[in-house]
Amino acid sequence: MNAQTSLSAPPTSEAGAPFLFSPGRNCTVVAHASRVGLLVDGEEYFRAFSLAAERARQSIVILAWDFNSATPLHFDDRPGAAPAQLGDFLNWLVRRRRGLRINILEWDYPLVFGADREFRLFQGFGWRPRRRVRFAQDNTHPISGSHHQKIVVIDDAMAFVGGFDLTVRRWDTCAHAAHDDRRRCGDVAYPPFHDTMMAVDGEAARELGKIARVRWRAATGRDMPAVRQASPEPWSWPDTVRVDLHDVTLALSRTMPEMPSVAGITEIETLYLDMIASARRRIYIENQYFTAQRIGDALAARLAEPDGPEIVVLVRLFSHGWLEEHTMHVLRRRLVQRLRKADVHGRFHVYYPHVDKLAADLCIDLHSKLMIVDDELLRIGSANLSNRSMGMDSECDATIAARGDPQAVAAIRHFRNRLLGEHLDARPETVDVAVEEHGSLHGAIEALAGRRRTLRALEEPPDWPEAVVDLASIGDPERPVVEHVFDDFSPEGFITHRIESEDAKRGAPGGRGVIFMRPDAPKLLAFVLLIAALTALWRYTPLADWIDASRVSGWAQAFASRWWAPLLILIAYTPACVVMFPRPLITLAAVVAFGPQLGFVYAISGILVAALASYLAGLGLPRREVQKLGGKRLFKLAEILRRRSLSAMMALRLVPVAPFVVVGMCAAAIGIRVQPFLFGTLFGMLPGTLATTVFGDQLAALLDDPARVNYGIIVAIVVLLALTSLIVRRWLAKQQRIHNDAKAGERTG
Repeated sequence: MNAQTSLSAPPTSEAGAPFLFSPGRNCTVVAHASRVGLLVDGEEYFRAFSLAAERARQSIVILAWDFNSATPLHFDDRPGAAPAQLGDFLNWLVRRRRGLRINILEWDYPLVFGADREFRLFQGFGWRPRRRVRFAQDNTHPISGSHHQKIVVIDDAMAFVGGFDLTVRRWDTCAHAAHDDRRRCGDVAYPPFHDTMMAVDGEAARELGKIARVRWRAATGRDMPAVRQASPEPWSWPDTVRVDLHDVTLALSRTMPEMPSVAGITEIETLYLDMIASARRRIYIENQYFTAQRIGDALAARLAEPDGPEIVVLVRLFSHGWLEEHTMHVLRRRLVQRLRKADVHGRFHVYYPHVDKLAADLCIDLHSKLMIVDDELLRIGSANLSNRSMGMDSECDATIAARGDPQAVAAIRHFRNRLLGEHLDARPETVDVAVEEHGSLHGAIEALAGRRRTLRALEEPPDWPEAVVDLASIGDPERPVVEHVFDDFSPEGFITHRIESEDAKRGAPGGRGVIFMRPDAPKLLAFVLLIAALTALWRYTPLADWIDASRVSGWAQAFASRWWAPLLILIAYTPACVVMFPRPLITLAAVVAFGPQLGFVYAISGILVAALASYLAGLGLPRREVQKLGGKRLFKLAEILRRRSLSAMMALRLVPVAPFVVVGMCAAAIGIRVQPFLFGTLFGMLPGTLATTVFGDQLAALLDDPARVNYGIIVAIVVLLALTSLIVRRWLAKQQRIHNDAKAGERTG
């Protein structure tokens, strides 16, 4: 890691005055901004983005966790108004200005989690970006990680950073009315939504442009054209976009996850710890999540001090769905409970925003990620106060330091009062008077609460069994431990390490000579904890009662009796492979329902149908597009094995180095013929499918009569699969070595 996360004192300047920002430790860079706009809620941000984008002459860069071309930017239907939908608006911009290029980089999310997202697996569906609107997806993150940065940079002259994505279900007004007909996604209404964004210009905008270009290069392998600084038309801030601060110093901090051969960046966590340590009077927090372990430790330490700061936290009341309720919500309850126990001086208060007439099962969706300390420090960004935002996901925050400037201090205080006024249905001036009168944020909130729109105290959380909390922790990992477990144990990790090692020996740029390493104790411990957590799920939830043997057997028999059941099994593998749903689960279901013989036949047939579909898709796509899907690792290995088509396909199926569908598309793109492709897939998938069939047969025996289970067969299958995997990955490594030696001979000859 590049930064320490201990509660050390902030660095000081030469004059001895505290200076919080330390590039390389708690921030990437410290930059100057001539103007800063503090934007609250979707109506204000989307309008500011539209006005700034209309002034773009050379470049617009968008980094997003989610991007949706159907996003409504405004509701102005007057003649001559800019297009209201985001996709149409961007196409309209490049038509108006010939030199403008727009680059959009979105997280390459797993399709199984993309129910509310715009479908973009293949080009040609839905919105069609024009030629100078380039769209790419970024998958350079750990397993279960994401790219969560939300940045827009316009001509390197103005930029936005914060919690907003340019996507649906984000637009709302500061009124957060319980019912607003404009607040719809398609035909479905969504609840009030609250978030913040920071607009900056000057050096700060240029530095955000550099961050965006690094991300684009890492994701696509291509450089984004630089913005020409000399322009016939000087950039001007849009007249109707608010300016809250002038001539301020701000820091840009990032989280970037640790990856094989790449060190992680934990500037965001370190700066949070420094900000908490520097607080004298009060800390004001708004955040979607509140689960981060080290942040909780730092807050608890300040609460234990007799003269420590007041801490006020705003969160949303409900979670999004069952999964979040049983992970992030459980962890939030534990942290809040711990801090309340530590609050011996009565300075810790947690609230949620409420508006009358909203349905009982809905709440204001507080999505903001901000912290204000002593009216001296203001932080807005993409990072949640969750463990994963501290080390697992990519994040970017901007923090302003007033450094004693009275105007900056007043602006930060006014912004805090503006936020509280929005939540309490009061004017900022009213909030300011209440804070001065009561001497605390808590006192002001209690005095002004009770209106139509208000803040309510979060109720005391109930106790949860420790095992359930441990299970919930899996949903909020601080570091990509699972990535390393998979990377070390998987054949793909072995091959990748060998390739990187050979590249390093040849002096490849950036090579680090990575070697295959045995998993260490922490990784094995993580695996054991995963098993223990799953056991806790079975022990402490109704799952064991709901999924009993007789019920599962009844489901299987009822399914097998349907005439369409074999056909469903046959075709189910194709969409499952597309969304990366685990294929063995379908095979297990087939074996339990139809028995081992028919189940195996249906399974292997369905796998071949899915393979053929992916191969045909690869034939219809340009080679360069397929290469982007497969990545350099797969294409490099596939080119090495190209002359051994049948052996290559067997190896790539036995030891998968990429998703099932991507392997098929790449095989078609590099010219492997369909016959060796299908036969290689058949022979390569046989061992795994046979093993799953045996497991399925033993599972059926377990459901019928546990005494019939043959554990010897299960152990033998596991050993056989392990030996097969070891042999194949050694063969692949040998082919890589032969290829490298041949290339070296060509260069020396």
